[in-house]
Amino acid sequence: MLARLSLAWLAAMQVMMFAFPGYLREYETNLDNRLMLDQAVFIMNWISFALTMPVMVYCAWPIWGGALRRMLQGGVSMDVPVALGIAAAFLPSAYATMIGYGEVYFESVCMFVAFLLTARYLEYSARVTSGLAGRHPVLAGLRERLSASANKVAFWFVVIQLALAVAVGLAWYVLDPAHALPVTVALFVMSCPCAMSMSVPTALAASDAALLRRESPSDAEVEAVARAGQRVARQNLYGSIAWHLLMTPLAAIGLVQPWLATVSMLVSSLAVAANAWWLYRQLISQDGEGGLQAVAA
Repeated sequence: MLARLSLAWLAAMQVMMFAFPGYLREYETNLDNRLMLDQAVFIMNWISFALTMPVMVYCAWPIWGGALRRMLQGGVSMDVPVALGIAAAFLPSAYATMIGYGEVYFESVCMFVAFLLTARYLEYSARVTSGLAGRHPVLAGLRERLSASANKVAFWFVVIQLALAVAVGLAWYVLDPAHALPVTVALFVMSCPCAMSMSVPTALAASDAALLRRESPSDAEVEAVARAGQRVARQNLYGSIAWHLLMTPLAAIGLVQPWLATVSMLVSSLAVAANAWWLYRQLISQDGEGGLQAVAA
């Protein structure tokens, strides 16, 4: 996972740099300068295409495999909208590069994969840590209940977001075809429930790590820490939903570009991780049962 993550970030930084002439071209009015920028954009697009291919084939391979397996099973997982979003951004960009005309979104593809792998690495680390919660049956049972609830919410979120992305994309195709692709890609990107999938494991990982710092926690202390973890897990889950509800209408009316949708996804995931870290710091700062009860309240 770390190799894929590192390569994705390296490619994303390079492709972002090569996309810069395209941003300048939008504001250039001098004809000679614009022609020069067009030539630079043509070359940079091919370089970006070459750099994006390893990201598509190697870095995003777990996404393709996960989406295919889930679709063959007749279900929908978070890999499905992610794969659709990546394909919806990459394929038109590759075509535009080959014909030498049109907008490309290679930087959005690389950033999306890099941010997604970052979120999944954080989730994986949290799950490994929260797996230690088996030492405390209260936390283990809580993890199972909260995970089931979060997965159910994430499933329906993905289904609704996919339907919305298709409907809004078709509407934009009728009203203004030039905006149909970027709006659809942005909505596909935002349909990834990365922060939701991190909400439970990060909170319970923080709770378990706090308990491990105590030599022999009492049952009351374990119960207080479990309540604190449950509270923060729900904060993370509902907070990430609220963030998506805020950003989705903006993306639907064309105010959120695909790269910005990718950044917003990372921001929500980092907010979940930061809230779990805040919980951990709060728990370890309390000495007695009374302090833990205050944090859990």
